[in-house]
Amino acid sequence: MPSLFDPIRIGSVTAANRIFMAPLTRGRATRDHVPTPLMADYYAQRAGAGLIISEATGISREGSGFPCAPGIWTDAQVQGWKPVTAAVHAAGGRIALQLWHMGRLVHPSFIGGTQPVSASATTAPGDAYTYDHGKQPYAQARPMTPDDIRRLLDEYALAARNAISAGFDGVQIHAANGYLIDQFLRDNCNFRDDAYGGSVANRIRLLVEVTQRVVYTVGAERTGVRLSPNGEVQGVNDSHPEILFPAAAAALDALDVAYIALREPQRNGTFGHADSPPVHPAIRKVFRGPLILNSDFTLSEAQAALDAGQADAIAFGRAFIANPDLPRRFAEHLTLAIGDMAGWYSKGAKGYTDYPDAPHARLAATAPASATATG
Repeated sequence: MPSLFDPIRIGSVTAANRIFMAPLTRGRATRDHVPTPLMADYYAQRAGAGLIISEATGISREGSGFPCAPGIWTDAQVQGWKPVTAAVHAAGGRIALQLWHMGRLVHPSFIGGTQPVSASATTAPGDAYTYDHGKQPYAQARPMTPDDIRRLLDEYALAARNAISAGFDGVQIHAANGYLIDQFLRDNCNFRDDAYGGSVANRIRLLVEVTQRVVYTVGAERTGVRLSPNGEVQGVNDSHPEILFPAAAAALDALDVAYIALREPQRNGTFGHADSPPVHPAIRKVFRGPLILNSDFTLSEAQAALDAGQADAIAFGRAFIANPDLPRRFAEHLTLAIGDMAGWYSKGAKGYTDYPDAPHARLAATAPASATATG
């Protein structure tokens, strides 16, 4: 079986190793969602990952509701991303852009006071972060109309095209974590009675149509999809994930996408928790392409997943925040640094680009990375 340090072909990308960087929202763009030069430094520092999946990036103003998260729908945003991708490539890395529409999780203050959109007229639990008024309760969403959905498909196509123009090696469709596509997928949030609701075949329709448009626009070999099958996230869940997500994976297999990435906790994690068994064994049976697993893996667990044939690569998230040279630390069994949560969403270099690489010296084997690394 392959090692985490072996190369792998992911669609059009040859990744130097199977230690991928998971998408991590960091809030360092401008209020107009334009990437900043600091972001080029951040991603270039982490170019040792086999493949970087960028932070979630809005496909439209309607779909963007996190302060200072980047976008990809304007020319200024495309131009802002170009130094980022150039810096990663200059450092020998590969990077894909995650395409994001937050659906009902967009607070009205981000979209001129209008209602957010979703599968149905539902309201997310909890509060949204806003620019000027701190945390505010989410607003009830309005159901997307057929015209809204046609417009949405155009927006995904434009975003994917813009991503390639900005120099990205591919795109990942964010269909996980309770955001718009996930709101259509899962039955505790989708109460539609049209072609996009009710049966499993109907609830996966938006995911399939979005993926078809992105594949048509940039190619299947440049298109990946992220799902979160086995737990409630941001109020979104499904009563039968063991039926829903293999059906979605089979449809994605028919589109020949480059890979599927699963955020699938096997225990209570930092972001969400497992309330049903992992679905990746059933997905593995119907999806022939590479499968990437993510969520609180240690180094030893990651290698065990590859050894068992459960996955082809593992994506690490938080471990990459404080350890920009994570693959080398894993390879040399170096102690991992612990990140400071207070700097996750601050606006400057502190807690972002100020984490150093490890010294070039082997540490004692009594403190292996497998004891501390999660992602």
